[in-house]
Amino acid sequence: MDIELGRGKRARRAYGFDEVALVPGKVTINPDEIDIRMRIRDVEIPIPILAAAMDGVVDPHFAVEMARLGGLAVLNLDGINCRYEDTRAVYEEIAEAPREKVNTLLQRLYLEPVRDELISRRIEEMKQEGAMCGVSSTPADAEHRLPIVTEAKADIYFVQGTVLTARHISRSYRQLDFAHLMAQAKIPVVVGNCVEYYTALELMATGVDGILVGVGPGAACTTRGVLGIGVPQVTATADVAAARNDHRRTGGKPVTVITDGGMRVGGDVTKALASGADGVMIGSVFASAEEAPGRGHHWGMATPDPNLPRGTRIKVGTKATLRELLLGPARVDDGTQNLVGAIKTAMGVCGARNIEEFQQTELVIAPAILTEGKLFQQAQQVGMAR
Repeated sequence: MDIELGRGKRARRAYGFDEVALVPGKVTINPDEIDIRMRIRDVEIPIPILAAAMDGVVDPHFAVEMARLGGLAVLNLDGINCRYEDTRAVYEEIAEAPREKVNTLLQRLYLEPVRDELISRRIEEMKQEGAMCGVSSTPADAEHRLPIVTEAKADIYFVQGTVLTARHISRSYRQLDFAHLMAQAKIPVVVGNCVEYYTALELMATGVDGILVGVGPGAACTTRGVLGIGVPQVTATADVAAARNDHRRTGGKPVTVITDGGMRVGGDVTKALASGADGVMIGSVFASAEEAPGRGHHWGMATPDPNLPRGTRIKVGTKATLRELLLGPARVDDGTQNLVGAIKTAMGVCGARNIEEFQQTELVIAPAILTEGKLFQQAQQVGMAR
């Protein structure tokens, strides 16, 4: 139901993670007997969690460890790992830069051109360790890089922009033709980002294998503030999932929906899946892993933009090993650790044997879900903040 904002202008109410809650099921299931696998075309990923293609999160070493634990880390082909032979000094410089100078520094560091031979080498480094390999490119270079990443034996190709559509108008450059790209692709292709039903349907019609959902929800992204653009993740995920279901119902091939960004704790992840996602992509939580290359810092993919940065470097600290973040045991009670345990436990409580069943979980609008009855917790949090 639309709400009137003013004469001639109406808006639909949209919801984020903190505004909804899951309703327990009529039966419960042993979490150890629950199937949480996700699939992107013919690639199966044991746990439905991806590490975001951000330089403070993923380098080849991190990607190898993520794969060993059952997830998938996505390497940013437009990042410093594909611009510099030795990245250690670059990461150190970013971590030590004063806050007021870091954006200028990032803009300078990212002027170094991406090198095709480094793209191949980074993928080979991951594959030599037996790791499943995901890589991400901007749309402008997606066609050029497709044969490079395919020859290097990457497993999944992500094409990411702040907002991606199947139709684009420009007189000065040629738009990426997704149907043409898919005709050439021998590996699964996931595109994003998207938050709207009809846009998602058009992208799915081009033959893509997956869609990333989310514009501006990431902890290090400032797109919503800079551009005023975005849709809260619960509503965005539900709308794109509806497009997936309708696409499949009318004869289209299966498309994987991945909620990208805005998740801080296990409860956010479970709500994303219950809203219709097949998996999630997370950045800031993994930036705090001991294995993350950012040395406790995290910055968005659009941060180095030379004209209009839409991200910032944030300090997340180093809090746990990647294994603890994914599989536990959790050392803290704030929901940031043992994400897989949170997924399986929530699915068990809601009576879902797999993610497809979990997507049918009843949701309620519950803005008091994090505060109801939590007087002493809130008082303790205020005290800690002081």
